[in-house]
Formats: sequence, structure tokens, C-alpha cells
Amino acid sequence: MRAGLALSILLAAAAPAIAAAQSYEQPTPAPRTNDPQQLRAIASAREIHERFAIGLDAEARGKWQEAAAEFTRIIQLRPPEPQGSTAHYDLGIAYAHDGKNDAAAAEFRSALALDPQFLAAMANLIAIDIARGDLREARTIADRFTAAAPDSARAMYSRGIVALRQDDLATARDEFKRLLGADSSYAVAHYDLGVAQAGLGEFAAAAAEFSIALDLAPGYARARFALGTVLLRQGRRTEARAAFDRAAADSAADPALHSLAASLRDAIKTR
Repeated sequence: MRAGLALSILLAAAAPAIAAAQSYEQPTPAPRTNDPQQLRAIASAREIHERFAIGLDAEARGKWQEAAAEFTRIIQLRPPEPQGSTAHYDLGIAYAHDGKNDAAAAEFRSALALDPQFLAAMANLIAIDIARGDLREARTIADRFTAAAPDSARAMYSRGIVALRQDDLATARDEFKRLLGADSSYAVAHYDLGVAQAGLGEFAAAAAEFSIALDLAPGYARARFALGTVLLRQGRRTEARAAFDRAAADSAADPALHSLAASLRDAIKTR
């Protein structure tokens, strides 16, 4: 029973991280003119460029509200592409870091409306949707991301994570296998593949993936804990207890994981 509970906890995998802000190349200086309309356009272009610089600097310093104010003003100026989608994207980044996930999602959608192939906006909308619990939109965007960039590691990982959250374990397993087939160095992808395989009852394969994750990142406490749950399912109690003991030692920064690992370790010890 304890092992089943522990295994279900592992399905709460981490979402992809929010990516960095983006800028655009400075436009070619406009020729001199006395035409009022052209002068207004030149002034607007200069303001857009200067506000981008200020906003990106604010984001680099973690001043998310200051950054949001700059990008909001840029959007009000209705800049052409690529400035328009970039401004919405950067405003989404600021909102995401400020904990305004609904507003961030709306800005990433606006960026995609202007530039349907904006891959970074897709990746960040998926991450925000997972945080918001909107797995339906996250899956739609993940499918779109994978179709637009089928060889992208971020696309494969994003789709795998969304499938894992939806309990579509076979799809998650396949996406993580594809990713690792292209590059086997991602410890977290080995962990997530193991979680999908464990959920499908493929315990031997899951144990192998958790072990690979630990070879790549020996201090990966969550992978060590996951390995313990699988070993316990396989009846390998001594090895499972050792895994839980090490997971408890390596998870001091994660009180919930530390407590659960210690509890399972002690439960095996007393039997």
C-alpha cells in the first residue's frame, strides 16, 4: 500500500521551466524627414526600441512589475512584427515570474496569434498551462509544438510531461524514449521515462531508467526515491531500504520527500 501511494506521488512531475525573455534586432535608422506622419512613426519606433531595452534590463534584474509596465506600453504602440509578438512574449515572461499565470498565458497566446511559429511562446504557454492545471490547452500546444519542431528536445519533453500529467502513460513513455534516443544525457528525462514505465507496470524497465538517471546525477533524490518504490514492488526489500535511506539523506531541501523516504525506510526496517 505504501509503495503504491509513493508511486502515485511520482506522477507529479516537474513542468518545463519558463524560458528567458527575447529581444529583436534594432531597425535600420529612418531617413530624415519633415513629414509629421513620418516623424511620429520615427518617434514611435525610437520609443519602442528604448522601452525594449529598459524592459529587458528590468527582467534581467528581476524587476518584473517594472518590466511589465514597459512591455505593456510597447503593445499599446502597436509595433509591427517581430516587435509585436516579442512584446507580448516578454510581457508573458514578466507576468509568469510575478505569479500572474492567467495573464501570462493570455500574453503567450497573443504572441502566437501574431507569430504562429513562435516556438518559445509555445514552450512557455505549455509550462504555464501545466502550472494553471489547463492540461487540455497544454496538450494542444504541445502537439502543435512537436509538429512544428519534431526534432526539438524541448518539444518532445513538453509533450511527454503533458501526457504524463494526463495519465497518458504510453504517449509519455514514447516521447521520452524519442528524446533519449536523440540524446541520452538528460537525467530528468530518464527519470520521467521511468515514472511512465512504472505507471504502466514495467518495473524492470523503470528501475533501469532510474538507475541511469542516478548514474548521470548521483544526488537526484527523487530518482533515488522512485528507484526505491520500484525495488519494493519487485520484492527487493534490502535494496529498496538502502535506496530510501539515501533518498532521505539527499532530500534535506525537500521536506515532503525527505519525510516520505524516511518513513518508507523505517517501515521496511521494522518488518
